[in-house]
Amino acid sequence: MKNIVLVVMDGVGKSTTGLGDAVTLANTPTLDRLLATCPHTYIKAHGTAVGLPSDDDMGNSEVGHNALGCGQVYSQGAKLVEEAIESGDIFKSSAWTTLKDNCLDNNSTMHFIGLLSDGNVHSNIGHLIALIKGAKNDGVKRVRVHVLLDGRDVPATSALTYVDMLESAMADLNDGGFDSKIASGGGRMTITMDRYFANWDMVKNGFYTHVYGEGKGYASATEAIESARAENPGMIDQDLPAFVVVDNGAPVGAMKDGDSVILFNFRGDRAIELSMAFDNDEFDGFDRGDMPKVLYAGMLQYDGDLGLPKRFLVEPPKIKHTLSEFCVNHGINSYAVSETQKYGHVTYFWNGNRSEKFSNELETWEEIESDKVSFDERPWMKSAEVTDAVIKAVESGKYEFIRCNYPNGDMVGHTGSLEATIIGVEAVDLALNRLLPVIDKTGSILVITADHGNADEMLEKNKKGKVAVRTAHSLNPVPFIIYGADAEIAEGEFGLSNVAATVAKLMGLEPCKAWDRAIIK
Repeated sequence: MKNIVLVVMDGVGKSTTGLGDAVTLANTPTLDRLLATCPHTYIKAHGTAVGLPSDDDMGNSEVGHNALGCGQVYSQGAKLVEEAIESGDIFKSSAWTTLKDNCLDNNSTMHFIGLLSDGNVHSNIGHLIALIKGAKNDGVKRVRVHVLLDGRDVPATSALTYVDMLESAMADLNDGGFDSKIASGGGRMTITMDRYFANWDMVKNGFYTHVYGEGKGYASATEAIESARAENPGMIDQDLPAFVVVDNGAPVGAMKDGDSVILFNFRGDRAIELSMAFDNDEFDGFDRGDMPKVLYAGMLQYDGDLGLPKRFLVEPPKIKHTLSEFCVNHGINSYAVSETQKYGHVTYFWNGNRSEKFSNELETWEEIESDKVSFDERPWMKSAEVTDAVIKAVESGKYEFIRCNYPNGDMVGHTGSLEATIIGVEAVDLALNRLLPVIDKTGSILVITADHGNADEMLEKNKKGKVAVRTAHSLNPVPFIIYGADAEIAEGEFGLSNVAATVAKLMGLEPCKAWDRAIIK
């Protein structure tokens, strides 16, 4: 059996516009040589290929690693929620009924927290508006919304567009018997939406902003955003400071005993820590103060193994027949490594939204701690350390299947800095160059792909034709390269879900019948 090393170059796609293409602008002699000499193709990493509603929906690392790790396409995040809203099942769920009844019984407020955008990566403003309408239809009298500003999966300074959209929808709903308002907010990279326990202070800041209404007060969200931009020229939405909407000096949406709280984000990685703060009696991430007694639910259950949160509105996809299960069933030792920012992607998401290993004996996971700085300041990130770990794993001879993720193209790409992202891509290329001699020496096979695009499209034209910074993922295909094997690419169109079967075939094994077909003949 041939040993396989799978590299995920996070956020490295193939540009179709040429606008801000950091991948092409970077000096990448290794990647260029591999593309010139190895069997390769480009595969789809967005939209319907990864279970999202349409091909207008950009892919993301979570659904990308789900597809890579399970070899199939499952309805994901946004699509699951849309189906539940369209059928009305979301308003029949146990969680919704419990939280709605809690508000009716206590004449209390229903709070919604989440990312205010239509990026369809973490959330969708359409889902939020549907939930507010549902609350009114079910007799809830007061709604307060705590908005996290995006500027990452949507244009970098588009926050006011979404604030206007939300406030217009709420104005149509508000009447003598129903009252909805924006209560607090801030940039997604400033408050609330940390992941992988990298920065609890960020979550605490958001918690105190949303729960207690602590922070700088403004008459409206619009005033808060405009003031922050005036005070911080050039700052994009994701970095804007926390704010609280006040009336007569008091916060309009501080939480009280008997209130209900729903996190309307559907994606799990940046929802887990806030869910722990609300839904874990033994929580020790930070001092929660004299926390009001509220009922909490998530849009989805963000971690099935941890049972987090206890209440959720929409059932997550039931992912079966993962590549990890396949490897365990065949007695294959596997190794997964990345730095903190993408560690969960090569483990939790890869294993089908499962925190636990299928086998403690056959699966080894290693996390390399990420630097706690803006990624444009150190665009090489931990690529050298990840490479060290992969080389050590290959040379050990212990593992038949090794996978790693280099986050640079994605995480640096999200900063909007073209110059830094070019360096990030070059760092990944250098890492590949270090891997090749080890692959040659051990007779292994190297498979290189990506989970979605980002670094390949750092600029975009707005509706007026003006070029602006782009911090969102792209809709571009991603490379799929095989080094060290005499393989032939099959005919047809492929996506990330075709990779699992390809890995199995390269190992000399018959792929799982549930998987999509292999990319090679």
